Amino acid sequence: MLLGIEAATLAAQARTSVVQVQGRRRGAGSGVVWRDSKTVMTNFHVIAGVGERVELVAADDRRYRASLIAGNPRLDLALLAVEESLLPPVTVGDSTHLRVGELVFAVGNPWGMRGIVTAGIVSAVGEIPAEQGEQAASYIRSDVRLAPGNSGGPLLNARGEVVGINAMIFGGDLAVAIPSHVAQAWAASLPRRPVFLGLAVQPAVGGEDHQTQGLLVAAVANNGPAAAGGLQVGDLLQRFDDQPLPNTEALLAALQMRTPGDTVRIEGLRGGQPLTTAIRLAAQAPRATP
Repeated sequence: MLLGIEAATLAAQARTSVVQVQGRRRGAGSGVVWRDSKTVMTNFHVIAGVGERVELVAADDRRYRASLIAGNPRLDLALLAVEESLLPPVTVGDSTHLRVGELVFAVGNPWGMRGIVTAGIVSAVGEIPAEQGEQAASYIRSDVRLAPGNSGGPLLNARGEVVGINAMIFGGDLAVAIPSHVAQAWAASLPRRPVFLGLAVQPAVGGEDHQTQGLLVAAVANNGPAAAGGLQVGDLLQRFDDQPLPNTEALLAALQMRTPGDTVRIEGLRGGQPLTTAIRLAAQAPRATP
């Protein structure tokens, strides 16, 4: 009885730090207020393809605008900067001490219902081998029940500390989360100020084999770095500092490794003709002018 009361108290506290993450014309996921009142951690697949603007809905129905600081497709993590947020951050626990059989709770927004809590036990912890120079991709597996919309929400231990970021479901009854120590290390490695390129892109597929040809520029922000570098709507971007751009994830990963003030080289095609330009990255998007 006491355990149930304590769990309900911890869940109620955690719900105030969990938000619903919404993108344009996409389903909603979850996110958790991370290291301060203006930063939210979620899954990369929750925000992939939604553009630079994301809307967050708090437990009290308040809405906040957020922008992407960085995303890592391999770790399935993304960090968002929130405008004018007063949300309480969570307490992050040390997931390296998590043990099989330990009681855990998930808080999220399955099927669009906000603040739903489920419980289970840890069934396994492990690590996916990393390539040289890459951060190890660890995981926590549990029988906590998740559904679409839970992705990006927190996995809590019995002390109410976040020990993981819920990511996916296997076989309908096994949940996988990214350990908090992995999320902490990744967030700590990011530049203090996010870079801004100032364009929207979408994959361009063509040819007889229907393979991705690069990224098609769909929009360019006025007075942004991309505009200053001469990029235009309709340009096809194929390489970023000599690295291929097969998808939007590749572009986001490349930007994550840059800092404001860096100059990058972008190559592609314009009207079928070779295009090369140098772009100096900015620290943030310029404010829209009336």
